[in-house]
Amino acid sequence: MDGYFRFGMVGLHSQLLRQDEQCIGGGYYTFDIASNLIVLDGMSYDFGRPRWHLLESLRIPSACKGMQIVYRYDDGFHDDFNVNEHLSIEYYDL
Repeated sequence: MDGYFRFGMVGLHSQLLRQDEQCIGGGYYTFDIASNLIVLDGMSYDFGRPRWHLLESLRIPSACKGMQIVYRYDDGFHDDFNVNEHLSIEYYDL
């Protein structure tokens, strides 16, 4: 399965979906420009934590090209998930 990485200032992640799309989780994001990193954490109120295991590839806005993306579970059980290392990344123009 492949997916699109979308981010925005919304109340619910369902507001980021287009017709006939599904969401496999979400959370919050922070840009760490000094480290060239996008840090993801938390969970979506309407879809829960991202289920990375369902994806083989991820399409990311081309404005984020070259940045590393890491999801931090911060639960004491899971290691951070380095998206760039585990998924095939493709870039798309908005």
